[in-house]
Amino acid sequence: MNYRHAFHAGNFADCMKHALLVRLLRALARKPAPFRVLDTHAGAGAYDLGSEEARRGGEWQAGVGRLLDTTEGPLAEYAALARDAGAPARYPGSPALVRALLRPEDRLVCVELHPEEHAALRARFRADPQVAVHRRDAWEALRALTPFPERRGLVLMDPPFERPGEFERVAEGLSLVSRRFRGAVQAAWYPIKHRAPVRGLRAMVEATGLRDVVAAELWLREPTDPARLNGCGLLVANPPWGFETEAGAILAALLDRLGAGEPGQGWAVTRVAEE
Repeated sequence: MNYRHAFHAGNFADCMKHALLVRLLRALARKPAPFRVLDTHAGAGAYDLGSEEARRGGEWQAGVGRLLDTTEGPLAEYAALARDAGAPARYPGSPALVRALLRPEDRLVCVELHPEEHAALRARFRADPQVAVHRRDAWEALRALTPFPERRGLVLMDPPFERPGEFERVAEGLSLVSRRFRGAVQAAWYPIKHRAPVRGLRAMVEATGLRDVVAAELWLREPTDPARLNGCGLLVANPPWGFETEAGAILAALLDRLGAGEPGQGWAVTRVAEE
């Protein structure tokens, strides 16, 4: 209940997660049938980069602040969406980005437990018939709100990783949705501080028997300091056709623009489980 994303909005991890999210949404929109998105840790929806919280960290300046002039290449659409949402004055959270890419027949369901974040999110979408906002526990919502009536869509999990056991909950959540809603695309963000927790997450995902899972990872320095966010990853179950190639191009472009040349920086797109 203490986590507030406003301190970190627009940082390199947001850029990575949201640039990949845009590609997943575009892939879903290739087919005419409607889809639904469930955002389990939706936050406030958008963030004031001039707020005291954002200024205190200043993380967006080394993140989206370096990408706003992008007009070509694999980051162009993400950068355009950030500009359209008001960056560098405001940064769009995942609900704002998803909403911008919905077609009239598509739907978004946002889940947020923090009372102030939920209130901001509810106010933002109060008059929007395509968006539903719930105040409930994210992991409970996975069971309650899947499968989707549309029978296709995306489940986005983006926990703050402040509580012990978050990696385990991610693996359990992926497995639960896979059993209830086999055709769903699932995307789960995770931090990379050092390698041991990431290896553990992959092992847990493999142990569930999940099929067709890809890990897209970006790290700005050697991930050896457990007290520092050195990189991040996105586990994608049921990735759309061509996503692995697109993800590699996005990660390479992000590293080129956001990397500071520190030892050990890099990116990778790897298979965690085969189809």
